Amino acid sequence: MADIKDLSDLSSLLDLTDTVTDESDSTPQAQDAPAPEREIDFENPEKYFRSETFGLISTTAYLLGVPKRIFENDHESPKPEYYIEAEKDQAARIIRNLCMIRTAIEKHYREINNEIYYNTKNLNSLPEYIPQEALTSLADDGIQIVKANSQLNDYVININLLIKDRINNIRTMMPNWLNWDYYKDLFIMPGGTKPSAVKNEWYKFSSNIRFYPYQVYLNWHSPKDSGNILYNDKKFVRWLYEIHNDEFKDLSKVTDASEYTKTSIYSFIHNSERTVFVVDCENSDPFKFCGTIRNLDDVDRDKIVKVILYNDVHTTTAWNLLKSYLDIPVEHIMINRLKEEKSLVDMKLAIGVANEFHENDIDSFVIVSSDSDYWALITSLPKAKFIVMAEKEKCGHDFRVTLEQKGIFYCFMDDFFTGNVDDLKIRALVAEFERYVDERVRFNVNDMVDTAFLNTRIELTEAAKKQFYRDYVRTMHLEVDDNGEVFVEFGNK
Repeated sequence: MADIKDLSDLSSLLDLTDTVTDESDSTPQAQDAPAPEREIDFENPEKYFRSETFGLISTTAYLLGVPKRIFENDHESPKPEYYIEAEKDQAARIIRNLCMIRTAIEKHYREINNEIYYNTKNLNSLPEYIPQEALTSLADDGIQIVKANSQLNDYVININLLIKDRINNIRTMMPNWLNWDYYKDLFIMPGGTKPSAVKNEWYKFSSNIRFYPYQVYLNWHSPKDSGNILYNDKKFVRWLYEIHNDEFKDLSKVTDASEYTKTSIYSFIHNSERTVFVVDCENSDPFKFCGTIRNLDDVDRDKIVKVILYNDVHTTTAWNLLKSYLDIPVEHIMINRLKEEKSLVDMKLAIGVANEFHENDIDSFVIVSSDSDYWALITSLPKAKFIVMAEKEKCGHDFRVTLEQKGIFYCFMDDFFTGNVDDLKIRALVAEFERYVDERVRFNVNDMVDTAFLNTRIELTEAAKKQFYRDYVRTMHLEVDDNGEVFVEFGNK
C-alpha cells in the first residue's frame, strides 16, 4: 500500500458509501461526503471500510441454479445459510430446478439434441448433461418435465413458460426496495416461446459464457466482461440497474458498517456491566436506528438492559412500532410540551440518564442523537461510559472533533445496513394512513341507514331492510380516481 501521510489521503477510503472493492475494480472511489476527522490508524485504514452484504446475491445464485458446491466453498461469495433457507421454499426450489435444467441445455445443446434426435434419448437418460436431481425434485413438487417425443426446443420453450408463470411466486423473497421488474427479467428468456429466439439466446450464451456468473444462464441483453456480477450485493444491484439504463443510489441497502465499527460497539457493551440505549427521537431516524440495532449480531444481549425512547408528540409514527422489531426491552416515554414551539426531549433525556446512572446502576450509555447539547450530559457524568450513534448530515464537525479529542467513540447509523427494515416502513405507512383517515372520516353506518330511510320516507319490512343492508351497506368500499380523490361506492365492485 502506498504511504498515507495525512487525512486527505484517505478521503477516498474512509467512512464513505462506496469504498469496498470488488473483482472488477480494485480502486476505491472518492465520494461527495467528507471523511470524519477522527484519529486514523494509518497502518490499517481498511478497517474503516464499510462491509459488504451477500444476502441478495446468495438468494439470486440459488434461484439461477448456481451449483451447491459454490455455496460450500468459503472463498466464494454465495453463503450456504441462504441456500439452506431457500431450499425449504417450494416456489424457490421450482425456479432453481427449472433454471438448472435450462442452463444445462444451453451449455450442451448440440450434444443433447444429437442424443435425442439420433439415439432416441430423453432428458432423464442423459445424466452426463442434465442434472437428474433437478428433474426428480420438480417431479416431487408436481412438475413433470420429461415428455415422450419432445424436441429439445420444445423443452426450452416449456421451461421458459413455466418460469414466466411462476416467477412472481418468489417475489416475497426479494426486498421491497428492489425493482421487481428489473429482477424478474433476469429469469425470462426474451422471445422464449419462439424457436428462433431460443436459438439466438443459445448462441449468445454459448459465445459469451465466460461473462455469465458461474456459467449459469440469465437474461443479459449485451453480455460483457463485468467481473463476477454475483460478487456482492452492491455490485449486483448496480449492474442490474445499469443494464436497465438506471442507477441504484441507496447503498445502505447493500452495505453494512465496517467490522471495526461493529467490533468497537461489541467491545463497549462487553466491557460494561449494564448498558442502556437512550434515543433522542426528535434527532434520530427510526429506520436507521432499527437497522443499526438489528445488525449487531454478536453483541452481548444480556448486558443491554433496555432501549429508552424519549419521544415528542410531533415525531414520526414509526417509533410507536419499534418495540415489536427489537429483541431488547423498549421503554417509550412520550413527552408533552409546555409551549408548542419548545420541546423538552433533551432535558428529559439528560435527567433520565442521570437517574439511570445513580439509581439503577447503569454504567454505560449509548446516546442515539446528533445533538451536540448532549456533550454537557456526557461531561457531567465522568464515571459513566458513553458512545454516540449519530447521523452524518445532522452531526456537526465541532461535535465530532470534541468526541474524538475526549476519546468518546462515535459512529454513524447511516453506515449500517437498512435493507432489513422494509417491514417497519410499511407498517409505519399503514399506521399513518389509518391515523389520517381516522381524523377525517368517522361516522356510524347504522345512523346513516336510519337517516336514509327517514329522509326518503321509504318503508320496508325488517327482512327487506336486512337484505338492503347486506347488499349495499356492508359491501360499500372506497374508490380512488386518477387525481387521488377518494369516494365511497355502495354495492359490490
